[in-house]
Amino acid sequence: MNLEQLNFHHLLYFWRVARTGHLTRAAQELHVSQSALSAQIRQLEERLGEPLFERSGRSLILTHTGQMVMSYAEDIFGLGQEMLGRLQGRADGMIRLRVGSVATLSRNYQENWIRPLLTDPTVVLTLESGQIDGLIDRLITHQLDVVLANEAVAADANRPLHCRFLGSQEICLVGPAARGRTKAMRLPDDLDGVDVALPGPRHALRAQFDALCMSAGIRPRLRAEVDDMAMLRLIARDSGWLTVLPEVVVQDELRTGVLVMLGRSAELREHFYAITTAHRHRIERLESLLAGSSPPPEQPTGGR
Repeated sequence: MNLEQLNFHHLLYFWRVARTGHLTRAAQELHVSQSALSAQIRQLEERLGEPLFERSGRSLILTHTGQMVMSYAEDIFGLGQEMLGRLQGRADGMIRLRVGSVATLSRNYQENWIRPLLTDPTVVLTLESGQIDGLIDRLITHQLDVVLANEAVAADANRPLHCRFLGSQEICLVGPAARGRTKAMRLPDDLDGVDVALPGPRHALRAQFDALCMSAGIRPRLRAEVDDMAMLRLIARDSGWLTVLPEVVVQDELRTGVLVMLGRSAELREHFYAITTAHRHRIERLESLLAGSSPPPEQPTGGR
C-alpha cells in the first residue's frame, strides 16, 4: 500500500472512534450515521489488511495494530490542530502561545513566568488550568505548547515528553498580622495542636509536609485543606489560622504586611517544571522562557 492510497478521511474517522471508544457516540460527534461510520472504518481495515477494533459489549477495544495506528493518528491530527492554532492571527503578525497550568500551581508563579510575554504586542496568550493528566493529554495532541507543573512527569514510548526543571522555593509558615504574631516559629516543631490550613492531598507539597510532621511526632490541628492556591491565600489572609504554603502564593500580602512570615523549612520545597513534547514546533518566545530561570517571587504582581 502506497501513501497515496491511504484515505486520511477514513483515518480521521478511525481516530475519532478510537478516542471515544464508542461507535454511536463518535457518529453523533461527527454528524454521520453509525452505519456510514462503520463502513468507513471497515474500508480502512481492508486497506491496511488487519482489524483495528474488537468489540467488548457496546464498546470498541483497539487491537494491537489499532493501538499502533492510533499512535500515528494522534501525531497526524494533533499536528493538524497545532497548525490551525498557529495560523490563527498569523495574517496580522500575531503569535499564539498556549500555556497549561496544573490547578494546584500558584497563579502568582504562573504570572511571574509569563510576565515577559505580557508586554509583547505580537503574542496572543491562551491560559488553561486543570488536572495534570488532562493537560498532558492536550499537550500530546498539540493543543497546548507547554504545561507548568509542580511535579515531574515521566516520559515513555507513548508519551515523548521533555520535563524541564525551572526552579524551587522553600515553603513558609505565615499568619495574619492582625493577630500580633511576630515571634519566629519552627516548622513543624511549633505546630503541635495549632490550627493550620494546608494544601490539599493532591498538592505535591502535602505529602512532604505530612511526612515531616509524622517523623517529628507533631500533630497540627487541621482546619482546612485546599487544592486551589488562590483560595488558600484568601484563607491565610482571613481565617486567623496559620498556613503552610509557598511564599510566591502570598507575596503581595507579605509585602503589604497583611500577613507575616513566621518560619521557613529547608526540608520542604515546591519544585516547578515546564513540560513540553519532544516533537513540537519551536516558538521563539517559548524557547526564551524555557532557557531562562524562573522569575523571582518578590516581583510585584496582581495575580494569585
